[in-house]
Amino acid sequence: MPADPADVKFIFVTGGVTSSLGKGIVSASLGRLLEARGLRVTIQKFDPYINVDAGTMNPYEHGEVYVTDDGAETDLDLGHYERYLGVPMSQANNVTTGRVYSGVIAKERAGAYLGKTVQVVPHVIDEIKGWMRRLAETGDYDIIITEVGGTAGDIESLPYLEAIRQLSLEEGRTNTALIHLTLVPYLAAAGELKTKPTQHSVKTLQSYGLQPDVLVCRTEHPLPEDVRAKIALFCNVGPEAVVESRDAESIYEVPLLLREQRFDEVVLERLGLEDALGKDPTAGLEPWVDFLRRLKNPDGEVTIALVGKYVEHQDAYKSISESFLLAGARNGVQVDVRAVLSDDVTSDNVASALEDVSGVLVAPGFGDRGVDGKIEAVRWARENGIPFLGICLGMQVATVEFARHVAGLEGAHSTEFDADNPFPVISMMAEQKTVTDKGGTMRLGAYTCALTEGTLAREVYGADTVQERHRHRFEVNNDLRYKLREAGLVFSGVNPDRDLVEIVELPRPVEGDGAVAGPTHPWFVGVQFHPEYRSRVIEPHPLFVQFVAAAVEHARSAGTLTEPTGPSRPRRVRRATARVLAKE
Repeated sequence: MPADPADVKFIFVTGGVTSSLGKGIVSASLGRLLEARGLRVTIQKFDPYINVDAGTMNPYEHGEVYVTDDGAETDLDLGHYERYLGVPMSQANNVTTGRVYSGVIAKERAGAYLGKTVQVVPHVIDEIKGWMRRLAETGDYDIIITEVGGTAGDIESLPYLEAIRQLSLEEGRTNTALIHLTLVPYLAAAGELKTKPTQHSVKTLQSYGLQPDVLVCRTEHPLPEDVRAKIALFCNVGPEAVVESRDAESIYEVPLLLREQRFDEVVLERLGLEDALGKDPTAGLEPWVDFLRRLKNPDGEVTIALVGKYVEHQDAYKSISESFLLAGARNGVQVDVRAVLSDDVTSDNVASALEDVSGVLVAPGFGDRGVDGKIEAVRWARENGIPFLGICLGMQVATVEFARHVAGLEGAHSTEFDADNPFPVISMMAEQKTVTDKGGTMRLGAYTCALTEGTLAREVYGADTVQERHRHRFEVNNDLRYKLREAGLVFSGVNPDRDLVEIVELPRPVEGDGAVAGPTHPWFVGVQFHPEYRSRVIEPHPLFVQFVAAAVEHARSAGTLTEPTGPSRPRRVRRATARVLAKE
């Protein structure tokens, strides 16, 4: 039943002292805990940068660009939100200062302000509040968690803090809560935890008219009761509202570790949600606990190469890395992702670069840097029967490699990298050849993919059609598809509305009368879309699950499936699980 917008509760999450404390993980963890109590939750992120969206930002500077069903190019935190909650995000879930000001300027040009002087207060603040309320107006949610980027005191974040102050007054105290994430550093020379950074961060918020309701304290050491009491006293909160957040072995442990400290209960009490507070979260958390048990107690380890141009940045392929982790847990193994910089791969060193791997994933990307190395990696995986998955550009270079070395189309390439090549097997969509703006010009968001019966893709998905998310401008050239098909490349997924190739694969070896002419491969798939955007903790993407399963099978047959190298801590997980799920 749709929620009355007047009954929706707002939770704001801010940060202090330093960036990168983990506001996104804390927000997602809280959302998961509230979901376990039967509440409908979504999370939105307000980013203080002036870019309209993340679409034109370099992965080395910003990390991964995460794409939603409706085509928004967003902050990577939205990936955490979706993996934790299983709820699809949208344009309204990630708002930047650039988008806010664009909206205000567009309204001013259209005369919406009736000739008044347009100012930060009230016009920019009202625009921010409008975005904060937009998800509540859908009636789909009981709670909106809003994470504000940056740290308290940053000049870029001030309008958002003022918007929180005003909206809290307008919605009423029982309908809003403020959570502040801060740092409690340990000084080794003094041998003690220092609370002053937290005190100063809270005083900064108080100077803007905001009083945190809950403090989440990042620390490398446990917070003794006397330190908690000191923080509570000087920051004007109850001791139960001072929550410790220590580094966890896995970010997926964080919900349970916060649950141990009654984090969700403190928030629910603050919001007056007695019905949800009285519900036992055990059933809602059981699938999460089962996932953690499998994650922390793998039966073996398999090595898969991730070949890309941004591998030196840990967040550039964040969703792919997390998808491997989730799919590994589903298969009962730990996936060791070997980062391979495609710039360095050549025909002479590809064998040593990919030595002993049991799978090869060629990553997405833009620009010609590292493309030749990706092509060599594809060829090595194809010729050596190594399970292969190509994503977006990875699928395109797989098509180029097949065209050159199997179909005999010498010099075949993508027009993105060689506009005059004789066989443009990858080319730009005709309607986009006149587009000059880089932002917002690609095929973005969810599109339908129809799967061909009898193919590996159809077997993996177990469905006739699927919806997958895209972020690209170039496509398999339909004028040359027949040449590739004649040489043995299988087009197992096609967009039915525009007849665009979505999935390519090689047929698997078949003995006897069913044997196919041309090249075969045990597991070779390239997809134009981004399956990593749809991988969830409880439901990892089937392409990743089956790709990892194929890698495990290859490792077993090659004798390269090894013992897990990471430390297993099953007792800690079981103790935490027992305490979290114990009925009180």
